[in-house]
Amino acid sequence: MKYFGLQSQIWRNSTNSVLILLMFPVVFYGLTWLFFFFLALNQQGSSYSEGLPLISSVNHAFIRTLPWITLAVIVWFTIAWFSHSAIINAATDSRPLQRTENKRVYNIVENLCISRGLTMPKINIIEDDSLNAFASGINQKSYTISLSRGIIDKLNDQELEAVVAHELTHIRNGDVRLLIISIIFVGIFAFLSETLFRSLRFGSLGRGKKGSGGAAILIALVLAAIGYLVASLFRFALSRKREFLADSGSAELTRNPLALASALRKIKNDPTIEAVKRRDVAQLFIENPQIGNKKLKISFTSLFATHPPIDKRIEILEQF
Repeated sequence: MKYFGLQSQIWRNSTNSVLILLMFPVVFYGLTWLFFFFLALNQQGSSYSEGLPLISSVNHAFIRTLPWITLAVIVWFTIAWFSHSAIINAATDSRPLQRTENKRVYNIVENLCISRGLTMPKINIIEDDSLNAFASGINQKSYTISLSRGIIDKLNDQELEAVVAHELTHIRNGDVRLLIISIIFVGIFAFLSETLFRSLRFGSLGRGKKGSGGAAILIALVLAAIGYLVASLFRFALSRKREFLADSGSAELTRNPLALASALRKIKNDPTIEAVKRRDVAQLFIENPQIGNKKLKISFTSLFATHPPIDKRIEILEQF
């Protein structure tokens, strides 16, 4: 695997963040234009075109709607940006871990941060006996490391330190900010797809084929689904190498790669966190927390896995 230094990875993640921020409106507006285009094709000969050529009528409708679409996206993104911590905590059933509850965890995190001059992140706990952990946040005030009850209780100090170092590397590399942005964007398309599907199922279909409401919703649903797929591909394109790089960062911070290899071996046997139902949030974890719910080892979703094979990660760590 090609080596990337820390500063190179930070620069790559910052660049990817900007590209995603730019690509999302391009995709969103492009699909909106296509919505009006296919709607116009469906209504050709009606009053929709208002006597204008097809493309002109499409552009006219698109430009007229553009300010409202932009405002809605900005409001959504702003709310999600400032409430992402609460959303993720609710999606993972995590809560703050007080120092008095577990001084051992705080000592491990503090020692690692002091050794590298890093700001101490918040620490959350997930009340689940399975073994997993993740980092989240967009800035120094919101950076958080969440640990399951199982990973705290079942790992020894060296293994737990290696896991914490892995999550600190995600924070240091800027991975968590990048993933939060991708989760917000994918969430917009997922919300639109679900809303339109319900409208089509319970609304327009019940009114028969008269009128264009059903056709409009169907077109919008298909395009929203395409948008969801494209946004998801953006998320997958963030590179599964981030886990390998975080593993390398852990080995660098602790100077004990075998400790993380040992921890991953234990995590592999029981990573499932029951509270985690959302695939986008699952990508934050050190190992997919939904993996225990999969009955098949090979599936369509595995082709788009956000985590590299854990056995491969262990193999690389044992070669350090």
